[in-house]
Amino acid sequence: MSRYLGSVCKFCRREKEKLFLKGEKCFSNCILLKKRGKNVPGQHKNIKNKISDYAVHLREKQKTKRIYGLTEEQFRHYYEIAERMIGSTGENLLKILELRLDNVVFRLGLFNSKKMSRQIINHGNILVNNKKVNMPRYQVKIGDIITVSEKYRSKSIFKKDIDTTYVNTIPTWLNFDKNKTIGRVISEPYLKEILYHINSQLIVEYYSK
Repeated sequence: MSRYLGSVCKFCRREKEKLFLKGEKCFSNCILLKKRGKNVPGQHKNIKNKISDYAVHLREKQKTKRIYGLTEEQFRHYYEIAERMIGSTGENLLKILELRLDNVVFRLGLFNSKKMSRQIINHGNILVNNKKVNMPRYQVKIGDIITVSEKYRSKSIFKKDIDTTYVNTIPTWLNFDKNKTIGRVISEPYLKEILYHINSQLIVEYYSK
C-alpha cells in the first residue's frame, strides 16, 4: 500500500483548519498560526477564483480522507460498505471510520496522532480482547477491550507519551482506565463527538454524481 511521505502540514493549509495530523506540533507549533499558514499550498495559491460546487464536495471528501489517513481506494471502499448498510450513508461512513482501531487508540488518548497509533499497532503492541492485532483498519465492536502490550507499556517512552497526551477529551462512547491502561467500546460512536466538523452529506453527493 502506498504511503504519503511528504509534509502533512500542507493538508491543514489546504483545508484551512487543523486536522491534528502531527501530534504535539499541532498543539504547540501549528503552522496555521503563522503567516505562511494563511495561504494554501501550490503555485497558484494567491489566485482567488470562485469555488465551484464540485470543488466544495471534493474538498470535503479530501479533508475527511486525510483526517483518517486513508488512500483513495480505502476511502471509496468504506463508502461502498456504508452505502449497503441500513440508514444514512453519510452517518454510516463516519461511524465506520471512527471505529477503526487506529482512531479508537487515538481517541483513548494513548497517543497524540493517528500516525503514531498506526505505527504502534503495526508493531503488534495493541491488544483487542487480549489478542494482538496489527491491522490499523481493524473494526472494533461494542464490548471490545483495548489494551497496550505489557512489553510496550513498560517502556519509558510510552509512559512519557500517555502522561503528555494532548487528547484530554475521551468521547462518551469509549471508557478508559488510565491507571490500568484499559479502554472499552461501550456504544456506537456519537457523531456530535467527532473532533472535526465533517459534512458527510457533501461526501455522499460527491460519490452520487
